[in-house]
Amino acid sequence: MTKVVIIGAGHAGGTAAALLRQYGHEGPIVLAGEEPAAPYQRPPLSKAWLKGEADLEALLLRPEVFYAEHDIELRTGVTATAIDPAGKTVTFADGTVETWDALILATGSTARKLSIPGADRPDLLELRSLADAERLKAALGPGKRLAVVGGGYVGLEAAASARALGAEAVVIERMDRVLARVASETLSAFFTAHHRAHGVEVLTSADVVAFEDGGVRLGDGRLVAADAVLVGVGALANDALARAAGLACGNGVVVDEAARTSDPAIWAIGDMTFRPIPVHGGRRHRLESVPNALEQAKQAAAAITGRPAPTPEVPWFWSDQYEVKLQIAGLPDGADRQVVRGDVEGGAFAVFHLAGDRIVCVEAVNAPAEFMAGRQMISRGQAVDAVKLADRAVSMKEVAAAQA
Repeated sequence: MTKVVIIGAGHAGGTAAALLRQYGHEGPIVLAGEEPAAPYQRPPLSKAWLKGEADLEALLLRPEVFYAEHDIELRTGVTATAIDPAGKTVTFADGTVETWDALILATGSTARKLSIPGADRPDLLELRSLADAERLKAALGPGKRLAVVGGGYVGLEAAASARALGAEAVVIERMDRVLARVASETLSAFFTAHHRAHGVEVLTSADVVAFEDGGVRLGDGRLVAADAVLVGVGALANDALARAAGLACGNGVVVDEAARTSDPAIWAIGDMTFRPIPVHGGRRHRLESVPNALEQAKQAAAAITGRPAPTPEVPWFWSDQYEVKLQIAGLPDGADRQVVRGDVEGGAFAVFHLAGDRIVCVEAVNAPAEFMAGRQMISRGQAVDAVKLADRAVSMKEVAAAQA
């Protein structure tokens, strides 16, 4: 029987193991991860976990007993050090070796490091794991001040959680606006204003040149005082194992629409992959999201078990900050204009990115109808009437039903 080894026991790897059984795989499954915990959800780490609203049991993808009940060998706290594609083996740091017939890589991503003085300080915080979240939670509370270096989604979520716990927070962003790489100017301006309204200091066009005792030194000489510093300046694919094994890599491990790598017996899924997006013309992206991890887990499990390939999905993402629910569908590739629908100042609106007369991306703030309809229209490649799209008097159902 085919033996499947999965390296990486996060959301992608844990889901792939469960789907293999669901799809009828009867051979051995080994699920090996570096962390001591069973597979768990990471998005709540910057929100519910920090605020004390969730415990480990609530975070687990499945109860730990699930793996034994489904004959999945779960190995936690182990690090894979080498892959031999020819011999079909994986070697671990403890000296053990696992053979495999099919291998799934799900090693995720790692925090990008800054090359500045003090970047190796042991007291600097990041937020990639449960252990990281525990360190951050211990540093927050009334009378504390958190400096967040990097105005991305995780940093903004952490700042919001810090405020909820009574701590002060300052966000330091090198670009001229927060979310500059991942969101429209409208969305950036909204979140900047919203965080400032909640007492967060937001500094943009601010270069961090050093980490020092007592805070963060900026290029203009200012010292931003802080009791704790969280660095969130992006992430890099954990593709070192794959590269050493000779697998094709770009901005991550190159895979096809079945999540298969350049080796036909090896799949890669989740944050570590550089994958084609069918609904965006097959252009390759590296996506960091739970929906992406789940979609690729389905692709790999289907391919290994011989099931039909799942229908390609529209990429989507979400972020929760204070009472704001942000949902994004699609990617703004090729967009040549934007249509704003709703009340930006009132905190209920959507920004649609259009390429010609077709929606390619929607950013929806407290606007679930716009998100759902936009996602469906992206999937269909449907032409849209931009005038009706901007008019809230026209329902999204009517917009979706109309032809441009």
